[in-house]
Amino acid sequence: MIYIFCAPSGSGKSTMVKHLLEKHPDLFELSISCTTRAPRGQEVHGKEYYFVTVDEFQKRIANDEFIEYEQVYDGLYYGTLKQEIERIEKAGKQVLFDVDVKGGINLKNILGDRATSIFICPPSIEELSRRLHGRGDTSEEMIEKRLAKAAIEMEDMQYFDKVVVNDDLSHAFEQLDAIVG
Repeated sequence: MIYIFCAPSGSGKSTMVKHLLEKHPDLFELSISCTTRAPRGQEVHGKEYYFVTVDEFQKRIANDEFIEYEQVYDGLYYGTLKQEIERIEKAGKQVLFDVDVKGGINLKNILGDRATSIFICPPSIEELSRRLHGRGDTSEEMIEKRLAKAAIEMEDMQYFDKVVVNDDLSHAFEQLDAIVG
């Protein structure tokens, strides 16, 4: 099975994925996405993301290397490389995707019944704002863009197989563990 995790930025999607990876290291592996954004903090190329230039990303598009990709903002791309699914499945593990909402919908449409899509929902836009401000690594302008995008993304949760509301972390983990069984 392939699990696709999506959420508005700051909803706790990466925390949910990390929980599964730590609880079941022999069962799951994270598909590493490709992006044109700069690394944040201690992020390492090939671990959290494949960090590439816009030109390199566009060359990979032309070479049909992505199962899906999205231009999230002007000049900011994210995508899922086909080689990631192959790499993880060859290792005998189940693929976890940590992608944006549009990418998740695209992946689900492409993968169909091979995948379960899971939407991690914040308890409210106000709480999401608090979380994004608490990160301390994002400009006010980008936070406002993310909050506006989050409101739109939350309308798309209807397209997901499962929804987990991340209002209490331990309860959200319990819901997630029940889904992946």
